[in-house]
Amino acid sequence: MPLLTIHHKTEYRYNRPVAFGEHRFMLRPSDGHDLRVLDSRLKISPEPMSLRWIHDVFGNSVAIADFDARADRLTFDWHVTVEHNPVEEFALTPDDPAYFYPFVYHDAELPDLVQYITPQYPDPDGKIAEWARSFLDEDAPSPTFTILCRITHAIRKQFKYRRRHEPGTQAPFDTLQWGTGTCRDYALFMIEALRRLGIAARFVSGYIFVPEDIAQHHVGGGATHAWVQVYLPSAGWIEFDPTNGIVGTRDLIRVAVARDPRQAIPLHGIYVGTQDAFDVMDVSIRVVSDEQRSGEELEAEVL
Repeated sequence: MPLLTIHHKTEYRYNRPVAFGEHRFMLRPSDGHDLRVLDSRLKISPEPMSLRWIHDVFGNSVAIADFDARADRLTFDWHVTVEHNPVEEFALTPDDPAYFYPFVYHDAELPDLVQYITPQYPDPDGKIAEWARSFLDEDAPSPTFTILCRITHAIRKQFKYRRRHEPGTQAPFDTLQWGTGTCRDYALFMIEALRRLGIAARFVSGYIFVPEDIAQHHVGGGATHAWVQVYLPSAGWIEFDPTNGIVGTRDLIRVAVARDPRQAIPLHGIYVGTQDAFDVMDVSIRVVSDEQRSGEELEAEVL
């Protein structure tokens, strides 16, 4: 089974000692039939007064740290090894109820999916809805899977990926208007476009593995990544990564799912001190396969 190791380190630095309030973080990959956590190690400095784990409203693992020490640095150093079994790209058959669009969700599932079907952000003059409808076939029912793939690849091709240092996720209409964004912006835009077609979609936060042989084709490595899950009757939740054009879970390591990106922030908290006390935040994330790690260890021994 493919093994992947993730090293995620976040360090906050201050120009004088400060006190720290509660910090919450979502870093632990989500166990399932396609992903299993084998080992995990978390080191926090200064050591928290208490550390507890909870499941949020979506079932995500959330760690909550409280501190009683003052310091000029706060570091979260996380190592985790997972067994990753990517699900093959799913293809609906004509016998499936969602094979053609439009389709109807089952009455038993609809109450739980309403929150993922209902748009959450403004769409001035219906531009997002118009963009989404442009992928439908006018003269005949459109295969649903074809629509989803078209939208996934169109975002990757039409928009320009741009890292932003501003916190948060930009509004979907801004992403459409400016034609640029990060993986989180792409994911939220796709979610809102699909919701305007009546398709249930939700936000996914996690990591991306960038194999050495396709490094030039993947973006989003070196940081937390974001993509989309779409719910289809008889198929369940299917992953779509509009940043890289990935369909299915290949190279994607799921950590959290949410209705909105604001509910899946990897790490956030507060410090007690003056505003000018904050200096800088450094984040480094590395995802390597077991083969890569073995090769690096062998090279280190030779050197």
